[in-house]
Amino acid sequence: MVAPANSAVDRLLAALPTRGEGGARFAELGFPTTRDEDWRFTSVAPIAELEFTAAVADAAANLEGCVFSEIDGPQLVFVNGHFSSELSHVGELPTGVEIGNLASEAREPCESEDAFGALNAASFTDGAWVRVADGVSFEKPTRIYFLSTGGDGATANLRNHFSIGANSKATILESWTGEDAAYFNNVITELSVGDNAQLEHLKFQDESTAAFHVAGLHASMGRDSRVAHHSIALGGRIARNNIRARLDGTGIEAVLNGLYLPRGKQLIDHHMVADHLQPHCDSHEYFNGILDDHARAVFHGRIHVHKGADKTDAKQTNKNLLLSDNATVNTKPQLEIYADDVKCTHGATIGQMNAEQIFYLRTRGLDEEAARRMIMHAFAGEIIARIGCAPAREELDRLVWDRLEN
Repeated sequence: MVAPANSAVDRLLAALPTRGEGGARFAELGFPTTRDEDWRFTSVAPIAELEFTAAVADAAANLEGCVFSEIDGPQLVFVNGHFSSELSHVGELPTGVEIGNLASEAREPCESEDAFGALNAASFTDGAWVRVADGVSFEKPTRIYFLSTGGDGATANLRNHFSIGANSKATILESWTGEDAAYFNNVITELSVGDNAQLEHLKFQDESTAAFHVAGLHASMGRDSRVAHHSIALGGRIARNNIRARLDGTGIEAVLNGLYLPRGKQLIDHHMVADHLQPHCDSHEYFNGILDDHARAVFHGRIHVHKGADKTDAKQTNKNLLLSDNATVNTKPQLEIYADDVKCTHGATIGQMNAEQIFYLRTRGLDEEAARRMIMHAFAGEIIARIGCAPAREELDRLVWDRLEN
């Protein structure tokens, strides 16, 4: 059934160049509402109220203050959704490794039933692609920066594609930052990981607290592969991460690991599905949140064990620490199991500082404020410690510590 006319949809499509059938599909679906089960706790009405304009390139942008600057390796930079050749440098790559921007490849987008995915398919301007051929171990991390310098309503759609061949290894570090404005970024990232391959993908999102960030991550994994995805979400007025992990081979190990630190009136939402399609696979989801002021967070995690996916070992944990009586968390961990011989667990906690822990630390000579900071750092450190790339882990540990101190 075709959705009724929506002025916000019309304004958005009129502001952006579109291709293919994605625009028509987005017009049909419209912006999701809280009547949609997947968006029950996250209203995108503030996005629909924007005066949309197409984000334009900005030659004056720079990487001052961005993370991962001391890490050696290739670097791609996108400003307002457009590739910046001046700020990017790839350098000499080993045989079998290709890194560039997606627009130069004229890649056709995949179809999507999700409204924001359809919008992205219709309007993406550019994005990063990384290809590692079979049997190649690329030790240097690839850094990808997304900068936003546009004003209120500036809208960018980006699409990334990362393909890691069989028996290969790679690390990809993403950074999202922007100036203080109500811009809107909509991104889709496709991960394709071959048999017996290893990939660590880290996404650091520290956009303006006035901005909007909607992202989809679609990961497809082959037999005996090892994939770790880390989501460190600090910014955005509304930040939504849709994560879909497809375990379609035996012996896969997938780790989905996340930390979110909303404050003020921010809303950070992680919505994920781990699809176990084959036997003898492991998936582990660990998401911790620390919320202050009137901040809100949403965690929706579903482990779907399909028929025949025996010997599945899946764990899902969501823990939340509230620093304010006004902070709110909606958490919904789920198990959907259609196989018999499996080991699956899930759980969620929401609470404030543990008075006994604070008392214990105070008996060891710390004042109350120092004790509270130590507890927060340990809570966040559970997530940071799982990052395998040591330079990135150490830098983010310092950054999160400074953020918690303030």
